[in-house]
Amino acid sequence: MTNENASQNVANNASNPENPQVTGNSQRKTTCIISWIAVIAMLVLIFFMSSRTGNQIDTGTGIFSVVKQWLATQAAALFGHEVDVSPVGHFCEYLVLGAALCNAARFHLKPQGPAGALLVAKPIDALSKWAPVVAAALSSVYGVTDEFHQIFTPGRSCDPMDWLVDTIAAALGALICYLVLKALRARR
Repeated sequence: MTNENASQNVANNASNPENPQVTGNSQRKTTCIISWIAVIAMLVLIFFMSSRTGNQIDTGTGIFSVVKQWLATQAAALFGHEVDVSPVGHFCEYLVLGAALCNAARFHLKPQGPAGALLVAKPIDALSKWAPVVAAALSSVYGVTDEFHQIFTPGRSCDPMDWLVDTIAAALGALICYLVLKALRARR
């Protein structure tokens, strides 16, 4: 086979929608895009919630207000006095953010190698052990900006303990995501 024929075969295979390699690449790209949309949605939600005063969160955020009231009632019944449940909200937000970032980061990280050689140009098949580390670090940095943002929201404050909760929750979410993805890959 000549080089010209080989090039033509490669071009024909790439344009053939029934080619599993092309279909797999398309599915990976779609999954990657959806993963990043989930990350952006969580970032927007966190920003939105940080833009609300305490009163607005208690009464003006729909399902979030209902959940917060329910948690406050349950905590008061459990402890016998009123308890601030906002750390639970922080924990839940950042748990999901850490998982979403880990899931999205896996498309861009090499499975092994030094930290300086993490980024790759295209999605890969192997699961990177660096994905949860990168996700937790990025979530923690966002937590810092979130706490800074709250300085400018009436009735809110910058609380280093909230940042600590955010970081722990993001690391846990990223680790859970990594372990679930690893288990799913092992089942294939």
